[in-house]
Amino acid sequence: MRGTGYGASIRTQQPHIIFATFGDMDTHPHEIRFYSTNDDYGYMSNFAAYSFELDGTTWPTSEHYFQAMKFNDTTIQKNIRRLASPMLAARAGRDRKKPLRKDWESVKERIMYDAVLAKFTQNPDIAAELIATGNAILIEHTTKDSYWADGGDGSGKNRLGVILMRVRGELTHADDTQ
Repeated sequence: MRGTGYGASIRTQQPHIIFATFGDMDTHPHEIRFYSTNDDYGYMSNFAAYSFELDGTTWPTSEHYFQAMKFNDTTIQKNIRRLASPMLAARAGRDRKKPLRKDWESVKERIMYDAVLAKFTQNPDIAAELIATGNAILIEHTTKDSYWADGGDGSGKNRLGVILMRVRGELTHADDTQ
């Protein structure tokens, strides 16, 4: 690297994310781990009770929306939306007695992104909190999921964290243009 000689880059467990920083070492991004809705950053969880409207329907949590969209059957979607908790929605979404939509693997990240974007754009209080995380690396930290989270040991894909960082960037940019 050229410049002051203080250049550094940090490679995360996700090889496609590289953060480059220059100057004072305090400018390195730090990690923020989240999982439980009771934690300081619990608002990032899909289980956090922040409702939003998407496609003309109000959803109680992003978990409800995500799990419902696994199915093409609108009755199943409606039943999941009406469940009393995100945990019940998650269980219903994992029920393989119901036919999973055929394109699920190719659309699940877009569906998660749509839910997270709607959640934060329609709840300005948590949008401000997300923006306030600055350039921190956001990590859903749990051993229970190695696709959406870090697998508990950093070996997971942390796709929810990546989507949150993308939404944060978009919200920050939108905030800058206003």
